[in-house]
Amino acid sequence: MERSTIVQLVIAVLLIAGGSFAAFLANSSGGDVDVSRINFETDDGELSGLLYLPDGAEEEPRPAIVATHGYLNSAEMQAPQAIEMSKRGYVVLALDQYDHGHSIGTMEKPVPFFSFWPSSIYDAVNYMYEQDYVLKDDDGNGMISVSGHSMGGFSSTHAVIMDEMFYEEAGVRKIDSYLTMGSDYQWIYSLEYELDEIVNAYGPRTAGKIAATYDEFFFDPEAAAEERPVVEKNYIETEEAQAFLGNPDDPSADQFFQVDGGERIIYQPDETHPWNHFSMTTTGHVVEFYDEAFSDYGHLVEIGESGQSWMFKEWFSFAALIGFFLLFVPAIKMLSVLPFLSKVNVKHPEALPDLKNTGEKTSNLVIILFSAFFPALLFTSFYSADESGMRIVLLVNIIILISTLSSFIYSLMKKSDDHIKKASLSIFIIGLFQFVLIQNQETLIDVNEFLGAPTGNPILYWAVNVALITLMIFVGRHYISNKPKGVTLDHYGLKMRLSSLFSALSISIISIVIGYIVLFLVDVIFNTDFRLWTFAVKTFDVHHLVALLKYAPLFFIFYFVVGLSVNVNTNNRSFDGIKGYITAIFMYVGGLVFYLIYHYASLFITGEAGFPAESLSSIVVIGLVPVLAIAAIFNRYFFRLTGNIYLGPILNAILMTMILLANTAYHATL
Repeated sequence: MERSTIVQLVIAVLLIAGGSFAAFLANSSGGDVDVSRINFETDDGELSGLLYLPDGAEEEPRPAIVATHGYLNSAEMQAPQAIEMSKRGYVVLALDQYDHGHSIGTMEKPVPFFSFWPSSIYDAVNYMYEQDYVLKDDDGNGMISVSGHSMGGFSSTHAVIMDEMFYEEAGVRKIDSYLTMGSDYQWIYSLEYELDEIVNAYGPRTAGKIAATYDEFFFDPEAAAEERPVVEKNYIETEEAQAFLGNPDDPSADQFFQVDGGERIIYQPDETHPWNHFSMTTTGHVVEFYDEAFSDYGHLVEIGESGQSWMFKEWFSFAALIGFFLLFVPAIKMLSVLPFLSKVNVKHPEALPDLKNTGEKTSNLVIILFSAFFPALLFTSFYSADESGMRIVLLVNIIILISTLSSFIYSLMKKSDDHIKKASLSIFIIGLFQFVLIQNQETLIDVNEFLGAPTGNPILYWAVNVALITLMIFVGRHYISNKPKGVTLDHYGLKMRLSSLFSALSISIISIVIGYIVLFLVDVIFNTDFRLWTFAVKTFDVHHLVALLKYAPLFFIFYFVVGLSVNVNTNNRSFDGIKGYITAIFMYVGGLVFYLIYHYASLFITGEAGFPAESLSSIVVIGLVPVLAIAAIFNRYFFRLTGNIYLGPILNAILMTMILLANTAYHATL
């Protein structure tokens, strides 16, 4: 074994072990809080979450907080308030909502979005209310606060409404206070509640909202009605916000108002929707709110300002995340020299002819730039089904079909160059396949019994279309430019024995199993995962594994075609060393990065985003950038290591797909 491999392995293990242990210490406030994963059955399925139980809570019950995440996320996204409030003595349940994380909903799902959030929080409240470590007052009212971000905010709001209905029957309230982040009443209205019904349901509870001024989704009904919600907001001026505050004469942010025997407040930090999760400002508002809501229980919990420590958990989890991905390098190196797997190593494809003149260099640069930017330019069309964008895509597709078919027929009639004939026919067939995809976009994106990931489906649709366009460019360049120079399939490494393909598949699977065994051990020992902000590698359940078998082969199309294109464009002496890696990363994510810069710079500077109709898709792009950047590095590194063009794409397809499925919503029982 080479010394460099041992060094890489040691560094990876140290980052994982050291980062996870330090993250555990931060997550558990130095061991003063017991953090454990709990699961409990409900009428709608099984809920899971991380329970933060401070020392002494089992002997002396405490106020409790049930906190949950937004759409597509999981319980870990509530770590900032879970850490800050549990170290102050509160009991906290960071909850996975149904069909997210480790929770599974068994309710009917005719419309998936409306199936899991309405009851998630209140089902958890009912569970927590029965626990001995949760405080109740002398009348049996629960000292429980509900809190949620985005979709979790809808669930929290609905929980309060349901709890007030329960109070009218039983005379007891289980929920004492309420704090949401990044959610107004937009989706609560869809459950056929009126504004007065909602605000009256708070009763004497202490209630708060964190309404970021640059939130991509909510807090501006007019912008939402125009379907251009990504604009600067001032929620306090809306009818909804003022009704929440009891219609005071001079409503203002960051101020408590007395309403119906309780207190209500709206905070307006200058943040975006996902920024709430990773914010000292928002977390400071959380601490202030609970200090006020539970001010009568200062003898049980720590009241008052103290330093925030949640970010240490994030940074140390990030160190472990780096170690996780680094682990694949020595693992695959060691696996690739084993006798039964060494056939993964093949003769490195011969480099393509050097670019000899300005024209060839310019042409190659144009292809690199186009390959980097067109996935971003077409993202809203393929992901969000933007009508105007899809009309242009369809028009271009039809032009390609007509022109290539005409070219093929002409070449047959004139018996012209065989290269033109093959290029035209190949591109026509690829274009025809894309035409079918375009015509069935809505059906393919929709969640169904076979493909149950509401975010995975549109990402997959985008990825396959990107692969098809990339393949058209690749085929055209091969027949028109490269083949006349003597370039064959051998130069691309496409020809390969089945034994080498099998070795590539086996090594990919074994290395991923090793990586996830380490992750599961970390989860069991430390109750942490590998993450930074919204980008996380999480443990999975059986239904995620079943979904992987469906999604990974389809995502392989993307990773293989794009990986092949990148290798072809950088497999010569002009792209040796770090330049090749930078170019590869640029081809994978360069356009997406510029998309985000344009989108959010416009929002912060002008008050309207670059793509004001794109709320969720812009947030999805934030998560795609690190995934694809890592995929670019893996693709190039393992190609250069083994000469095998299939190893990187197979590894990326399986690993990145599992990361996606385990870290987002999945309707396992649709």
